[in-house]
Formats: sequence, C-alpha cells, structure tokens
Amino acid sequence: MTRALFESHLHSLKLLARGKVRDNYAVGADRILMVASDRISAFDVVMGEPIPGKGEMLTRMALFWFARLSHVVPNHLTGEAPESVVAPDEVEQVRGRSMLVKRLKPLPIEAVVRGYLAGSGWKEYQQTGNVCGVPLPPGLKNSSRLPQPIFTPATKAAAGDHDENITFEQASAIIGREMAETVRDVSIRLYREAADYARERGIIIADTKFEFGLDERGVLTLMDEILTPDSSRFWPATSYAEGINPPSYDKQFLRDWLEAVRVGGSPWNKRAPAPEIPDQVVSETQNRYRSAWSDLTNYSPHGITTHS
Repeated sequence: MTRALFESHLHSLKLLARGKVRDNYAVGADRILMVASDRISAFDVVMGEPIPGKGEMLTRMALFWFARLSHVVPNHLTGEAPESVVAPDEVEQVRGRSMLVKRLKPLPIEAVVRGYLAGSGWKEYQQTGNVCGVPLPPGLKNSSRLPQPIFTPATKAAAGDHDENITFEQASAIIGREMAETVRDVSIRLYREAADYARERGIIIADTKFEFGLDERGVLTLMDEILTPDSSRFWPATSYAEGINPPSYDKQFLRDWLEAVRVGGSPWNKRAPAPEIPDQVVSETQNRYRSAWSDLTNYSPHGITTHS
C-alpha cells in the first residue's frame, strides 16, 4: 500500500499551480502533468486531512469516462505515460494518479448540465421558477427529474471564491454565440450518454460540469477531469425520491459533518483553517468515492490505497 499523498513535490518539473486537489506541472511548452492528490475541499476550503486513495480513484474514473466518450468530442489526453516525464525517484508520486495532457487555451466558463433539480438550481427555482434563465414547469420539487437536461453555465471563480451561475446569453457574450451553442450541445450530449450508462448501473447523475479549451488549431477539446464525485452529483438510484436530498456518493457526507461540527462552541465559519476531520469521517468519505467507482465500472478497486 502506498501512503496518502497530500501534496506532490516534483523536482524535475516546474510547478504551474496547486489547486484544491490537483498539482499541475509544465512538461515543455505544450504539455501539463496533472497530479491528483488526496486532498479534499468543502465550502472552498481544503481540509487538513487527506482521503487516502481519492486521487487514484478520481484519475481512474476520469480516464474511464474520457475513453468511453471520446467519440463525442476530442479530449486533452496525450496517450503518453505520466511516469515517462518525471525522474525515477518521483514515479511513485505520479503512478496511478496522474494524467499527461495537452496544454490548451481554457474557455472562461464552466459548462454545467443539470438533469435533476438540486443544489443552487433548486434554490433559484423556488425563487424564480427558472434556473440560469431557463424556464421550468411549475410544481417541481427538490430533486425532481427535469423534462430534459438543461445547460446552465457558470463563470470560473478565482481561487477561494464561488463560481457564479450565468445565463446562456451571458455565456454567449463571454465566448461568442457560436462557441456557446457548440459547448451547450456537446455538454448535453456528454451528459445524456453518461447518465444513461450510469442509470443502468444504479447511479443517477443529477448534474455535472465540464471544462473545455481550444487546441493550437482552435478545436474544442474536453479538459480537466470529468464525471467524478468531485465534479458531479451522484445519487444511488435505490435511495432516490422527490422532495428530499438523496444520499450521495460525493463529499456531501463531509459537508454534512462540517455543518454540524462545533469549533469553540460555535458552528464552523467555513473559513480556513478547517476543523480536524476524525478518522470515521475520513473512512466514510473514502467509502463513498470507492462505491462510485466500483458501481460505475463493476470493478472492485482493491489495488487502491486504503490506509494513510
């Protein structure tokens, strides 16, 4: 068993950015090595304790979906082994948790697709009957399945800030109407195919987000990571019901614990530093990531880290 990786430290490559989960390194001028750590964030705050094996599970799941959906849109994978671009003493830091990808020009919007009414979409619907400018039928409940998947873009927030939901017209003003229409159509197709596949395996993908960039020829390319519990809302179909927040495969368990925890007798203010996560919460969160992977792929991830 390998140890949990909170941060990677590669001396052979230049660190470009350290995000909430991923550490990105420059590989020449045209490629990036994305290393998925075992960090976990909630309410835009990175927790001090890692979730062992999380980075490996996220990477395997993203690679699974990239392969399955490659006929819909090109993706950023180079096909090269991440271990081939690091020094020998760094291989264990990247093995199984990394992607070697093309360097793209990112589009400055998040491509969000919703098939069910949940989260910020449910809150907005209660107030306006719309979600990001998309009118919806009256009488829907929390977690209702929508008549059709809807495209609800968002702006990309700076580190520590929240993404902001925007309308399709606002997205068009940012990236151009033709590009916005293409991103919308591609995103909805990706969601439909993934949701159909997942539903057959007992998982509801309530909503998800995609990120896109342009390659050197201006070709729209799927990037970052896709259809994992970090970028999607996964519900077990057996527990689904309208009018409630169904239990999820993602980090909602951690969020719920953080909402209830007391720091110095008061609720946590959702600012760093985060409260220390007890072992039981780490284990339960880890189990949810593992269940999402195994249920989607019918693969039991015995080889993935389970101890810190």
